[in-house]
Amino acid sequence: MLSLFVYLGLPSKVSFFKKDKTVSQFKKSENNPCTRLQGNFGTPHIKNSCPCLVRASQRNLSCQVSKRGERPHHLQKEEGEASPTPLRLFSPSVRRQRKALPLHSPPDPRRHVGPVPGNQSPAPQRAPPRPSGLPERSARAFQKAGLVGVVAGRPGTLSLLPTSTALAAECLPVAGFPAPAKHLPFWSLKYVVMAKFRRKTCIILSLFILFIFSLMMGLKMLRPNKATFGDPFGLDLLPELRQQSHLGKSFDSQKSDKINSETNVKNLKSVEITIKASKASEPNLEEQPPLNYYLHVFYYSWYGNPQFDGKYVHWNHPILKHWDPKITKNYPQGKHNPPDDIGSSFYPELGSYSSRDPSVIETHMKQMYSASIGVLALSWYPPHSKDENGEPTDDLVPGILDKAHKYNLKVTFHIEPYSNRDENNMYRNVKYIIDKYGNHPAFYRYKTKNGNALPMFYVYDSYITKPEKWANLLTASGSQSIRNSPYDGLFIALLVENKHKYDILRGGFDGIYTYFATNGFTYGSSYENWGRLKFFCDQFNLMFIPSVGPGYIDTSIRPWNAQNTRNRVNGKYYETALSAALQAQPSVISITSFNEWHEGTQIEKAVPKRTSNTVYLDYRPHKPSLYLELTRKWSEKYSKERATYELDHQLPVS
Repeated sequence: MLSLFVYLGLPSKVSFFKKDKTVSQFKKSENNPCTRLQGNFGTPHIKNSCPCLVRASQRNLSCQVSKRGERPHHLQKEEGEASPTPLRLFSPSVRRQRKALPLHSPPDPRRHVGPVPGNQSPAPQRAPPRPSGLPERSARAFQKAGLVGVVAGRPGTLSLLPTSTALAAECLPVAGFPAPAKHLPFWSLKYVVMAKFRRKTCIILSLFILFIFSLMMGLKMLRPNKATFGDPFGLDLLPELRQQSHLGKSFDSQKSDKINSETNVKNLKSVEITIKASKASEPNLEEQPPLNYYLHVFYYSWYGNPQFDGKYVHWNHPILKHWDPKITKNYPQGKHNPPDDIGSSFYPELGSYSSRDPSVIETHMKQMYSASIGVLALSWYPPHSKDENGEPTDDLVPGILDKAHKYNLKVTFHIEPYSNRDENNMYRNVKYIIDKYGNHPAFYRYKTKNGNALPMFYVYDSYITKPEKWANLLTASGSQSIRNSPYDGLFIALLVENKHKYDILRGGFDGIYTYFATNGFTYGSSYENWGRLKFFCDQFNLMFIPSVGPGYIDTSIRPWNAQNTRNRVNGKYYETALSAALQAQPSVISITSFNEWHEGTQIEKAVPKRTSNTVYLDYRPHKPSLYLELTRKWSEKYSKERATYELDHQLPVS
């Protein structure tokens, strides 16, 4: 920046002006005996001839020139002195063309002091005729070469100085050259204009740089909790900072170099060894703030590894095919190969763990507790049932309940779309859950406005079943009604499309949730629609539970679904979603998810990892606990805000 100012803002020669005198900086040296300082401005006084003018152009110096129409004071004769020796031309080519020219120095009427006699304007000065000794083309050549006529020497002689030397001087009119300009010579005017232009350019450029810097700092300091309702403009268009490359596909070498492989080796010496939390990270029940039981997080217990399950489960998730075979053939096929190649774009701090490992379950409860999450919504399949890529997990529920109770957490159930789900087997499964787990101290019950404490059930993909079948189970007049029975509860349906809200109402559900962490993917997951959904729920006495997430990327199992990827933006996407959820003043907020690694929505700790074929995403430059810390911050904020409007909406108090 300093060099820019020097280049644009400073002239090539510094001069001082005072009234009619022009004083240039004049270097004093042993080879210049005719120089002596005079006055406050260091005016050079030159007596007799001034041979220093011969070298003036080379040293970028100039001698003082007196008023227009007068001889320089150092060339004026003193009594008894001989005429000074004429100066020579500086350029050999110009020296050959030089001839003695008669001096023409008519008086300048502009220098006249006092009124003009008879109120008559002075006669205009005519340019003197060009002498025969200097051809017209030579005179033009001098002007084009930037040379200026200066009186120096005996009468009838002429010496030429470069423009840079006589820039600030007022040149005398000389025979063979045009009359002096009315104000400034063209070259002097050009110099002044260019100097001003450079200064203006410098100022404008500096202001522009300052504006850009201020704009960048302002954007960097923006916080989502200060943003208006909805998703920031273009947030879903931001590219992923470091895209994952799978199954031998090439990846960006520059981004790969940023990952320190030595650190990964230290952090992940063996993916089969469970990494336990350090003592410093263990929660202190007395120091932690109270848990927020209106903040739920979706939890998955379907992971396995050879140490506890005899094989990898879900970490080796297959790459799903697109419904269009033409699109499917453009992407790789097969399964992932743990432990280095897993079905996720991130890599967990605990490695490819097993949900049957008690230490893993306890570590998860610690992390949820540290995030001030009060309830985990456990993904659940009926006994002997499983998802198409997993194993039965109902036998893990007792251990999860015990570990949750140790940290004062509660457990509710997220009922998955198991095979042939209908109102009949749904009734049996709800009865099974309440009979087997309902008496556990960690079993979650929600206190309604009427003061009843009822269990809560999230029903995933509820729209698959027709509303009439749900009405048989969830309305008081239904054939398989569960209402007003020991197995009554709060049943929350998934809303994907806008029309589903009327099906949910007819089916007898108690509320809606949106689940997906992809803003704009569905009507329910779009932040801009949450206000209207909350208004609809208030009209029909339904619970509105928006689902927020830190981001979304499922290209590890759906490589053709990159258009739905949502960049985390170092936590800003997550905070934007939480801010939008709080503005809707919901009964409960759900988080998608704690550990759904396949879709990249997890808030569980993740670490950097690189293999020969895959570069995993991570939370850098922040710590692996970034999203747990953000969840805790917003959990406390939600607790305070909910307390302010729970009386107005008559919401239950925990």
